[in-house]
Amino acid sequence: MNVMNYKEELKGLCCVEVSGEDCANCLTLMPILKEICDSRGDLRLVHVEATAQILTLLDAWKIEKVPTILLMDDGEIFARCHGYQPEEILELWIDAKMEEHKALKN
Repeated sequence: MNVMNYKEELKGLCCVEVSGEDCANCLTLMPILKEICDSRGDLRLVHVEATAQILTLLDAWKIEKVPTILLMDDGEIFARCHGYQPEEILELWIDAKMEEHKALKN
């Protein structure tokens, strides 16, 4: 993600995966999230590397540990999950949070 244009990159519905480069759970989680988001068609995956250069953004998003998964709509967080989750649990969580969000929007 380009930090300078992050608001542009977060338009619409997206799943933001915040990770650290030396985090084994993060490396394991990324391909799982990519597969889930690619199969859905209504949720774009955005990867954010937690670095010193984006501390202000991480603070604004209240990121305390990696991996953190954020579900966003036009840059507004509507759900968050911390730590590694198995694929089945992650799919159920995303489905439930997307349904809740859609119900609130209608």
